[in-house]
Amino acid sequence: MAANTPHVQVRFFTKSSYSVPSTPFSVPADVGTKELSSLINSVLHAGSGETTNVDFDFLIDGEFLRITLSKHLDAKGQSTEEIIETEYVERHPAPKPEDTLLHNDWVSCIQGGKEWILSGCYDNTIHIWTMAGKEMMTIPGHTAPVKAVEWINIDNGPISSFLTGSHDQTILLWSWNREKNEVDCINSCRGHAGSVDCLAVNFPKTLFCSGSWDRMLKLWSAELTSAGDVDDDEDENAERPKKKKKTGGKSRQTRVPMLTLEGHSEGISGIEWLDDSTICTVSWDHTIRLWDMNNAKQKALLQSSKVFLDVSYSELNQQIVTASADRHIRMWDPRVSEGAIVKCTYTSHNGWVSSVAWSKENEYHFISGSYDNYMKMWDTRSPKVPLYNMTGHEEKILAVDWSIPSLMLSGGADGHLKVYQYNATS
Repeated sequence: MAANTPHVQVRFFTKSSYSVPSTPFSVPADVGTKELSSLINSVLHAGSGETTNVDFDFLIDGEFLRITLSKHLDAKGQSTEEIIETEYVERHPAPKPEDTLLHNDWVSCIQGGKEWILSGCYDNTIHIWTMAGKEMMTIPGHTAPVKAVEWINIDNGPISSFLTGSHDQTILLWSWNREKNEVDCINSCRGHAGSVDCLAVNFPKTLFCSGSWDRMLKLWSAELTSAGDVDDDEDENAERPKKKKKTGGKSRQTRVPMLTLEGHSEGISGIEWLDDSTICTVSWDHTIRLWDMNNAKQKALLQSSKVFLDVSYSELNQQIVTASADRHIRMWDPRVSEGAIVKCTYTSHNGWVSSVAWSKENEYHFISGSYDNYMKMWDTRSPKVPLYNMTGHEEKILAVDWSIPSLMLSGGADGHLKVYQYNATS
């Protein structure tokens, strides 16, 4: 460093075990995270003979340092004459490409559950995979592209249940015997007059809701046997699911919705349960709507200027993130009715953001997928720069999922389901 390089006084602190003295350090103003990480490691190793370095990230007033210290302070209007309180945390490891699960058409929806992965495809099929990438079965049943998949119960004895929604305007409720590797379609849920693009199961696993291109929000029973079932003439247009082994072939019954709510003026593209009685929907009509399901009415409306393509809710921080056609991701506080409801905007994608998903274990982390072919991992404290860019897709990404904490999933128009391994403690 040049002798006349201006210096800044920095006091470091951490919540980790890598503690350094709390006295201020004089550091060149033009350093970045790499130089600061080297400084922390040199202090930690002083006199110990240890040579293994730890990669650190640095937060100033709750935001990650992503440029030089002087530029960051200048952008925030902070004086270089003051002591800069700086938190350091161990940098999270990069997700590692693990596997590519091949489909015959666009992979439009995915969800992990315990040890299994569900995927839906534009060739009208549903797929069940193991975490290791082995395909358990391919399931026909829909007569048009599958647009939504959702586990109901994944660990209720040997029987699991899940939902699939389709462009054919139906939702199918499936029972899967994992020991025999057999599936039965228990119900065909009918009532929508447009493509069923999103599904969400409530926390007790007793109800689910659906959003459709017909602009309607519908509530259904998620029980395998329900009072909402009615005898049905078998849909002659639907292909019966092929099973790896023969089953008794239960007759499929039609299930009707318990409740229908309207309010959106365009198709519903994303849906989430916020609690036992509140549902959040996002739509092509540029709105986010919150619904009180106990009283069957809309209770809040949040307006944007662009089309919404997806929404994800975090139980850890009670925030939602939305994916939009303007290339931006926004974080909202659904509990706020006045003032700045948008808490932060995350900008890095160069195409429509098609899908978002929160981490189940870290309140700061989420992932996004875009028409620019990238899946990105974000930390809410770094709005301008994602933690990592994950490449591999040759065409646009249509869906991402982080339901299994150790696996990041993305499905694309290239027919690939990409699996990235993520170990926060490695």
